[in-house]
Amino acid sequence: MAQDNGELDSLVRKRIRALRVAQGWSLEELAARARISQSTLSRIENGRRRLALDQLVTLARALDTSLDQLVEIAADDVVSHPMIDAAHGLMRWTIKAEPGMTVVRQRMTDPPPDNPSRMRAHPGREWLVVLSGTACLLLGNRRLRIETNQAAEFPTMLPHAIGAEGGPCEILGIFDRDARRGHQRGEDVGKANRPSP
Repeated sequence: MAQDNGELDSLVRKRIRALRVAQGWSLEELAARARISQSTLSRIENGRRRLALDQLVTLARALDTSLDQLVEIAADDVVSHPMIDAAHGLMRWTIKAEPGMTVVRQRMTDPPPDNPSRMRAHPGREWLVVLSGTACLLLGNRRLRIETNQAAEFPTMLPHAIGAEGGPCEILGIFDRDARRGHQRGEDVGKANRPSP
């Protein structure tokens, strides 16, 4: 559903004010940075002055943003639904603003593999937080215990594996494009190595 001009106008005015307040700047400070009068800025924010393209460009620069970001319309597709992979106990979400990034929620019941040859290494970075239980992260030659509400971030070129410790655990992970691809290849290899039913 596209926004009409009045809604966009209102959104841009609110965005200018919100960005100014987020920087901790008064009307006077932003007006000085944008080289416009304080009364003009006040009228722009309050809708008592027409929005002019040249002023928007100046304000965007002063607010350390781009004109595109300043006038971007609100997204209609704010809520996203997970892709469910029941076979691996996963839920995956993509991040629309960063198409290469993926968020994964996974419940784990098995400990990490005992055999170092089952640890993965691939390009990328991973970040994860333990939502419940305790996870055991094997990272290179280290064995790290990650408890509820603790997080870990690491380059995935280090051989790594993760599993539950002392009972089931649930993790939320964020994978960049390379890390996601590395794990997808690992899942495909795991499927290929499984005996046929």
